[in-house]
Amino acid sequence: MNRNKLTKRFLLLSAALTMALGQSAFAGETVALNLDDAMLRAFQTNPTVSIAQYELDSARASYNAARQSRGISISANHDSNRSGNNDAPKNITNTHSNTLTAALPIFTGGKLSGSIKQAKANYQYNEVGVQRAYNEMRSTVTDGYFNMLQADNIQKLSAESVTRLEDHLKNVQAQYDVGVVAKVDVLRSQVELANAKQTLIQAENAYQVAEANMNKIVGLPMDTTLKLDNLLVYNAYDKNMDDCLAYAAEHRPELMQAKYGVDAAKGALLVARSGHMPQVSASATQALGSDHWLGDNRTKWYAGINVKMNVFDTGVTLSKIHGAEADLKKAEETYRDTVNAVNLDVRSNYLGLREAEKRISTTKLAVEQADEDYRIAQLRYMSGVGTNTDVLDAQVALTQAKTNYTKALYDYNTSKTALETSIGVPMSNPATAVKVQAAKTAKAVKAAEEKTEEAAK
Repeated sequence: MNRNKLTKRFLLLSAALTMALGQSAFAGETVALNLDDAMLRAFQTNPTVSIAQYELDSARASYNAARQSRGISISANHDSNRSGNNDAPKNITNTHSNTLTAALPIFTGGKLSGSIKQAKANYQYNEVGVQRAYNEMRSTVTDGYFNMLQADNIQKLSAESVTRLEDHLKNVQAQYDVGVVAKVDVLRSQVELANAKQTLIQAENAYQVAEANMNKIVGLPMDTTLKLDNLLVYNAYDKNMDDCLAYAAEHRPELMQAKYGVDAAKGALLVARSGHMPQVSASATQALGSDHWLGDNRTKWYAGINVKMNVFDTGVTLSKIHGAEADLKKAEETYRDTVNAVNLDVRSNYLGLREAEKRISTTKLAVEQADEDYRIAQLRYMSGVGTNTDVLDAQVALTQAKTNYTKALYDYNTSKTALETSIGVPMSNPATAVKVQAAKTAKAVKAAEEKTEEAAK
């Protein structure tokens, strides 16, 4: 295989990958989607992740600027002036001067160190914010995906209920036609069927809303038809409450952000207190000037130390210190409140997970019992020893049992995701992994081309 064929094959592969993982689809298109695909699409298109990254870039630039302010700064200045004497109009003088000054801060009373500490804390805060955005995006995608799965299951259960009631109404009508049952049985069955159809209409609408919401999350047109591959299943969660609390204390992004908030407040307090401290800097200046442009004749140079200190400012600096102290207390209280909020969040999600887990087993058994009860009620009614009410009640109980089972599975899966988010289980960006894999593929293709060329030679 020559180089051109390898290149064409790689381009086709790249185009196929781009189409498969594209950020949009044509209006009305049907898209097959599993949870991994949904996660990748959301990370590629949803603005939340991009916003967090831009905030990090801005904080990094501010941190770099704060650190670099400790070094030497060089400034250049040029002045051109034309002057004369009113008593001697022809006596006009031109002056051109240039100064080149290098300055270095020596002592700032904590102003520079406080600014650097504050900028570093803000950078770390936003760095954790990116991870927080990743975790929250995972929760958003998973919740939207499972919500659509649940809506699909409820829609199917409602359709099953309508089908069962239609079949039952046919049996009741047939028995009424031969005079076995009363008209009231037919009317009651018709009312129940109408109610079931009403429920089905609501379930279909709920599914369409869930589908539109999922399209929004993954960046597809709202009218895209989604075909989800995954199912609501039960996978056991083996961590206990203490494990979750301990993990959250080390990994929950909000806790780390609250800590960095305290550090930033401490840095701001140092800056405020520096207003009562002397500011010492060293400088060196070379002055140039002449009466001809460009004014580049050497004239003077200066070198020295500058000391500046605020003696009296009517209490402005003191007020800034008091404000910074209050902000520090606020940040410390915010951290304490965040610790309590995280512990409550973890406990609530863990208990919700275990509660849903227990409901899965009980509702699964209830489905089996309700199915048998409905079968028996039908047989008794057909045999003339049961009533129409027994069949309708059994049908309602069967539908409710299946709905409860589906709801338990949904609650378990969403509670599991919420628990992982609340304890801070890190989420990586799948779009980055795709880029890395594409780079590896390109490298492999290039190596194959080189090998082919060597073989041809």
